[in-house]
Amino acid sequence: MSERIGFISTRFAGTDGVSLESAKWAEVLWGSNHKSFWYAGLLDRDPAVSHCVPEAHFEHPENIWINQRIWGQYHRDPLVSRRIRDMANYLKSSLYEFTERFDISVLVAQNALTIPMHIPLGVALTEFLAETCMPAIAHHHDFYWERTRFSVNAVSDYLDFAFPPRGTHLQHVVINEAAKEELAWRKGTSSQLVPNVFNFDVPAPEPDDYSKDIRAELGFSPDDIILLQPTRIVPRKGIEHSIKLVEALKNPRCKLVISHDAGDEGYEYRDMLSDLAHETGVDLRFVSDRIGDIRKTNSAGKKIFTLWDLYPHVDFVTYPSLYEGFGNAFLEAIYFRLPILINRYSIFARDIEPKGFRLPLMDGYLTKQTIEDVRRLINDAAYREQTVEHNYAVAKRFFSYPLLRRRLRTLITNITGID
Repeated sequence: MSERIGFISTRFAGTDGVSLESAKWAEVLWGSNHKSFWYAGLLDRDPAVSHCVPEAHFEHPENIWINQRIWGQYHRDPLVSRRIRDMANYLKSSLYEFTERFDISVLVAQNALTIPMHIPLGVALTEFLAETCMPAIAHHHDFYWERTRFSVNAVSDYLDFAFPPRGTHLQHVVINEAAKEELAWRKGTSSQLVPNVFNFDVPAPEPDDYSKDIRAELGFSPDDIILLQPTRIVPRKGIEHSIKLVEALKNPRCKLVISHDAGDEGYEYRDMLSDLAHETGVDLRFVSDRIGDIRKTNSAGKKIFTLWDLYPHVDFVTYPSLYEGFGNAFLEAIYFRLPILINRYSIFARDIEPKGFRLPLMDGYLTKQTIEDVRRLINDAAYREQTVEHNYAVAKRFFSYPLLRRRLRTLITNITGID
């Protein structure tokens, strides 16, 4: 039976993990004859199947006002409570409007009941589900207990109530084993594990006329060796290890490229990386002004490329993260048949490494052996080809669309009772 599935989040736009994974879910669900519709505060989906409510975005001024008064302190003023309730009631009415407009039969909450960046939306969605008993899936990417910034708060009642809620019609989904165990321990709630995936049955796109000159456009010579750090510039990404790696390779052709900006977490870490690169003689390039979500031209008439435009021109990927919920950049590197350095963050060590990938690894610091492994992958074409093909085959077996299709079929059956 075909379901009309409504995806709910604060944002479905750009290349963040929630937006990317929800699009993959929708693609697989469409292949099973289910229809997908979208509700969020910021959307880049087809307007014909979308319901945009600006107040649902985590950067809406009212939500920012609330967040400034509930995090980092234990006391909550009655006015804050009233404004949370008022906004939740408004958002709940908009959820009714969305489900009626598109005749929704199943809801999929994408991180909206997980990380409390928008308390009113979580409350609204929890109450909506309690009132309607609509079958629903809560896809959890980042729980609040995984983030230090949420540990001191004045909303423990709302966190208990809605992040996530309990419900007989609600199926919980997590992206790693640790989250599965923590959810059971903290909330007494079972969940299904659905890892992040890629469509490894479809080869990665080749460079086209638009992207073939990206090296020259970004200021690289044809013989430069590009090591890509495909992440935002935040401390948990461990980018200082990437700089140390390039220093240790002692090859002036090696250039370290960071694709994303620092965003809203400040620029102190970015400045530290710049200073470290200068002190160690590493050619570090920040290219976020030329890498965007879509292809376009900037105000100076220069081309803006996507990250996927850049990947085919890269020689090696660095990913020395201290923590990741899963690691989309890891799968992207494997998808584009690129060798990648991994710092054995806990989720990788438990959920990914046992699958049998062949990778240069580090445990918080670089060893001579790791550096030699990276050097060989850069210089030995035959070894590199053998390695990336092996990794592609492993990823296709464990992290591809057929796995997602099987898990989603089970989830839909669980909450609807219909095969």
